[in-house]
Amino acid sequence: MSAPGLLQLVLLIVALGATIGPFGRYMAKVYGSDPTRRAPGDRIFLPIERAVYRVCRVDPDREQRWNVYTLSLIAFSFMSVMALYAMLRLQDVLPFNPNSRPGMNPWQAFNSSVSFVTNTNWQWFSGEQAISHFNQMVGFTVQNFVSASVGMAVAIAFVRGIWRRGRSTIIGRARAGPAGIRKPRTASARGAPTRACRCLRPARRAPS
Repeated sequence: MSAPGLLQLVLLIVALGATIGPFGRYMAKVYGSDPTRRAPGDRIFLPIERAVYRVCRVDPDREQRWNVYTLSLIAFSFMSVMALYAMLRLQDVLPFNPNSRPGMNPWQAFNSSVSFVTNTNWQWFSGEQAISHFNQMVGFTVQNFVSASVGMAVAIAFVRGIWRRGRSTIIGRARAGPAGIRKPRTASARGAPTRACRCLRPARRAPS
């Protein structure tokens, strides 16, 4: 390995070691289920998130079963493939095409759409010679971020599915304590012990 290549590797390792802690804590607060733990940037991003929820008519406190979440993921990915496919096929009539790039043939457009939506980014053509500025910005660049976000959402859903094993839902905000863990109920509102508390009591000996 050359000296510049070794230097880049060392700088990459140092950068990862310096950022893995802060970024890890930030992601834990963003993906956590405890509403009392606010992540940096919530003052900016939470109003935008609430606005998107209102427009899409999404209830963030409503939980989803795994099959509903799977169907939502498939529907979102399918619509992304269809939108990108249409942009590639209609490239010659879309704006920001100063070089008059023609529309892609069906197989090439379908392969490119599936590739970028699945975060594979596999292509056999040069983007500068075959893709217009509009499709580079609105099509491929958007999917470079959206497809990675979908992968992160699936990873978090998988982790929550393991954490919430035995429950019927995997997506939603669980009522949690300060550490993000559900507090067991050990007494009722009137102070009477619950079943979970009574079962821990030692059994009374029968009178002899």
